[in-house]
Amino acid sequence: MSTSRAQTRTAPTALSVSALDLVPLADGSTSVVALLSAAELARALDRFGYKRLWYGEHHNIPSIVTTNPAILIAYVGSMTTRIRLGAGGVMLPNHSPLQVAESYKLLEAMYPGRIDLGIGRAPGTDQLTALALRRSRKAVTEDDFLEQLGELIAWGSGNFPPENRFRAVHAMPDDRPLPPIYLLGSSDYGAKLAAEMGVGFAFAGHFSPDPPDIAMHAYRSGFSTDGVLKKPLAILALSVFCADTEEAAQRMASSMLLSISQLRTGHPSRLPSPEQAAAHVFTPQEQMVAASFKQLQIVGTPEQVRARIEAVATRTRADEVMISTHAYDPTARIRSYELVAQAFALPDRTPRTSETTPALK
Repeated sequence: MSTSRAQTRTAPTALSVSALDLVPLADGSTSVVALLSAAELARALDRFGYKRLWYGEHHNIPSIVTTNPAILIAYVGSMTTRIRLGAGGVMLPNHSPLQVAESYKLLEAMYPGRIDLGIGRAPGTDQLTALALRRSRKAVTEDDFLEQLGELIAWGSGNFPPENRFRAVHAMPDDRPLPPIYLLGSSDYGAKLAAEMGVGFAFAGHFSPDPPDIAMHAYRSGFSTDGVLKKPLAILALSVFCADTEEAAQRMASSMLLSISQLRTGHPSRLPSPEQAAAHVFTPQEQMVAASFKQLQIVGTPEQVRARIEAVATRTRADEVMISTHAYDPTARIRSYELVAQAFALPDRTPRTSETTPALK
């Protein structure tokens, strides 16, 4: 590590801290490099004491590699030892519920007790790409999310109604449970459904223009203790860029501002460098997008970042925050997560020398 954790730690907090990695594909780089960087980040997050690491599902976005969370979970699972790994999430309308059940039961068999299954209702892409994924216009326009979710849960429990045609079909491996389900959302729809089902809820505060307060409060106030969990578990995803100086943090965050403004104005590209962002002349439309997205970002030094994270977590009554740092420079990205870990005094999980070096005979 570049800085002693003991020298920079502050008082610990009861707030759990996790990470969301969209695996940035930087301008001038390759997917091979992006995946190697993702693996390095996963190992670092495991050492830094983060609770869980999730991967999103996105399609046809040039700056994001995470098209298939299950493959990424399998990829980094053997490189980590403690951190929970999950989908944040599987966009269920793009998939067969049986295929999702079998994939994540298989991951649970590979890494017992370490897998999460976040489920989303959106396509994670544009409508044309959604059509290409589903191969049916009816599947794109028909909202059967609740039916799909019911099937997924039934394949996890094995409890289909007697009249259901899929009752004889078993999601394999049948000796492993379906991992814990979390519903994802950027509005109060997912929050109310998660509350009704009694499962965890994660709000996409890292990109949603809607304030998280309404959805997070709706989840907690409507939570049913007759569901899976005995008490609510509310996760708030946040876009965070942390550095030793505020200037360096702002510089790191500038790449994402340009990237999102280009994406939302119909000109998606690889994640630009801070130098490209500084030199770019924003159109009026891009300026509007960048200004709006900048309000969602938490940018600054460890002290500044912790204060803002704690403020929004307190306001929304979040049990856990999930940090997304979509940055151009892999080294700066790992450093950002390290500084956040230090700021929240996460337990240092760096292996002792005796655990990493074979004893001499």
